[in-house]
This record gives sequence, structure tokens and C-alpha cells, in this order.
Amino acid sequence: MENPSAHDVAVIGSGPNGLAAAIVAAQQGHSTVVYEANQTIGGGLRSAELTLPGFVHDVCSSVHPMGGASPFFKSLPLAKHGLHWITPAAAAAHPLDGGDAVMLWNDLERTADALGADRASYRRRIGALVRDWPRLEADILSPLGFPAHPVAYARFGIQALFPSQSYANFAFTTARARALFAGCAAHSVLPLTSAGTAAFGLVFFGVAHASGWPVARGGSQSIANALAAHFKSLGGEIVTGAPISSYEQLRGAEILMFDTAPAAMARVMGDRFPQWYAQKLNRFPRGPGVFKIDWALNAPIPWTARECLEASTVHVGGTIEEIAAAEAAPSRGECAEKPFVLVTQPSLFDSSRAPAGQHTAWGYCHVPNGSTVDMQVRIEAQIERFAPGFRDTIIARAVQTPATLQASNANLIGGDIGGGSNDLMSLLFRPTWRTYSTPVPGVHLCSASTPPGGGIHGMCGYHAAARALK
Repeated sequence: MENPSAHDVAVIGSGPNGLAAAIVAAQQGHSTVVYEANQTIGGGLRSAELTLPGFVHDVCSSVHPMGGASPFFKSLPLAKHGLHWITPAAAAAHPLDGGDAVMLWNDLERTADALGADRASYRRRIGALVRDWPRLEADILSPLGFPAHPVAYARFGIQALFPSQSYANFAFTTARARALFAGCAAHSVLPLTSAGTAAFGLVFFGVAHASGWPVARGGSQSIANALAAHFKSLGGEIVTGAPISSYEQLRGAEILMFDTAPAAMARVMGDRFPQWYAQKLNRFPRGPGVFKIDWALNAPIPWTARECLEASTVHVGGTIEEIAAAEAAPSRGECAEKPFVLVTQPSLFDSSRAPAGQHTAWGYCHVPNGSTVDMQVRIEAQIERFAPGFRDTIIARAVQTPATLQASNANLIGGDIGGGSNDLMSLLFRPTWRTYSTPVPGVHLCSASTPPGGGIHGMCGYHAAARALK
């Protein structure tokens, strides 16, 4: 590996936050290098032929609600570097027993009109959120501080602090509306009875109606490639196949930005960190893991409710009560018999993902961190419940356990794809009250383990670099 002393800034990790931090540094004229342990950049944005030749699967994330909404991404000329967002008419579908489905359309009125007795409540509550969204977006994707638009933020914050199950049962009277909210709130990877989980449901509703939930043409890798191309156009360098295990490998750079798990940063820094701080990093609470299956299909998933084919994301879990039971299980160290399964089907909207007439999809469920339980049968049974004949469409599958996810990306400790627990305190002060900075001047954390947390938006890296370079 080259001597980094020729660079002002060294970034460890090329996920969306590492690339965002590197771009901020290069924009300010600093010579900047990114070191990536794998041969392919991108972290959670990587795409690969996981099943069969010609089937492009996203190794981690496929649908990017916050990617399309990211203020930082929107400020960059990513389209010039090949990024093309595809936004389906519906952000998410939520099938129910009996052949019904409740849809989160991008159009707020269309969504509300299908909710029957909850139409007025949805229009009033979510309509107000959507009207406030242009003033909320940047504050929600920022570290804790005095908001730029305090009135709008207070309106959001009062509702956001509720447990999602309590909020849904208070705000809506019908099973359909409650299920729709529960599916979005389950992205918190927490029990629905946890304080603050309503924030996830509200944010995913808000961004659905503000900008939709897009996929990237050609696979999520195209987001990483566009970020990398822009970084290189600013004079930046990227070195792949360059794992960093010791501070000695980084000696000479004035500023170090770690797009890694907190514990990984502690290992690299060694005794340069005070013992008390290293202990805090090592104790940062991890979130549950995921068990993920990628499928190569000979046809679209045969949902009984055919409108499910109009959404890039399908929340498979049934009623709010069923979802609440499934999401409570990992916190008890258990795997749900009927898991909540988050399904994406990007090839319905992007034909480059699979050979003509064929498709890709993936589904994952939440499991205890580091779980070794095989969830394949349970996941596919849940999909078959709402899409009879699904198993007959499968021509190949690739299974990723928490262990294999961590092996492919060291940041996904125990299969935790969110950079740590999303419980209220961990989300606001992650990984410690110092957030991005450390006791060692010039050393900063910029990964999803810092505010505003997980998701493909680059805002952790943006804010970390802005502070580091101030």
C-alpha cells in the first residue's frame, strides 16, 4: 500500500458515507485518499451476480428512500457520472390475507382514498407531514441540535417519540392503515413497542409522498460508482484491496475518517485511544442481524394482490399484531416463526437486472445478532402465503446469514446492517456523545454508527467531514 503521507485526508472504507466524506474533503481542496479492504468499492451499495450469470443482485440495499431525498446527494452531479434513479408509482405494498393489499402510493391522495374510514386521519396527519417535509428533510438527516425550522420539527418530534404500535393504534382505526404504518416502522429493526419507532414510520411515509422510494438503474453499485467518479474528478484517489489493520499504515495523514464500525476504529487506533473511550466504542450496542435470500426468478413474484407488482418494496407480515410479534422476537434472542419479511423486486422496473423475461428479488427478516438459525423455509413460506406459486418461480437462490454478511463486509457485525442499535439514545448519541469526533485530534468516525444513522444517504459522512475540516 502506498504511503498515505502524501495526502491530507485518509478515509477508511468506501461505503456511501466514506465516499461522501472524501468528496467533502476533496471539494475543499484537500488531497484525499480512500482505502477499501475489498476489491470492489461501495460497502452496502455493492451489486454482484450472486445466483446465475446475467442476474444482478444488490448485496445489501436495493431501494433507497433516503438516497433520493439526501440533500448531499442532490447537491452532486451524479447523473453526469451515470446514476439514474427509477421511481415506481408506489413506494411500498403491504399484502393482507384474502387477496387484499394496502398500498403506499407516491400520491398522498391516492393512498388516503384507499384507507376507508382512515382517509381523513391520513390526509390530516400525513398531509401535514408532507407539507412540512421540505423544512424537515435536512433537520431529520442531521445530528441532534437546534433545528433550522423549529416549529415544523416540533410538530414532527412530538409524534415521532411514540412507540409505533401505540401511534398507529391511536392515529388509525382500520387494520389496513395500521398494517401499512407498521410495515414502515419495522425498518427501525426494533420492537414496535419501543419509544421513538414512530419516527421511522413517519419518515418513510413522508419521503414516499415527497420523492418516492427509488432504485438505481443497473444496481446499487451504480450509486457507489457515480460517487467514486465524482470524487476522482476532484482529484481524489481510491485504493482497493487495502485492508487497514494498524494506525501505522495511516501515519502521515493529518485527518483520518473511519467509515467503519466503532470497534473496528478502536482496533486500528490501538492504545492511541484512551482505554475508557475504546471501551465505549466496543460496547456500542449492535442491532439485530438479518437473514437474507437473493432469488433468480423465471417470472415476477405471483402476488395474489396484483397491485403489489407496482411497488419496488413489499412488506410481508400481515397485520400490525403479527408484525409486532415478529419484531419483538429478536430482542428476546428468538427467531419469529412467522417473520416480517422485507422484499424488494427491482427488476420489475429495471430490465438490466436480469435476462429478458426473468427477474431478481430479495427478501430478509430480522434475527438476533449473530444468529445461526436457518430462516429460508420461514421466509419463503411467508411470501408463498401472499403469493401462492412463488417457490415455483425460483430458479436459483443465494442465502446470506449474519455470518456471511459480516464476512463480506466487516461493518455488518453479526448481520447488523444499520450500524448499531436504533434505540432512542443510541440513535441520537451514536456511538458516544462525541458523535463524529474522538479524543485524538484529527481522527473522526463517519459511518452509519454516527448520526443520522443507517440508510443510503451519505449524510453521516457529510456531517463528519464538515466538522473535521471546519
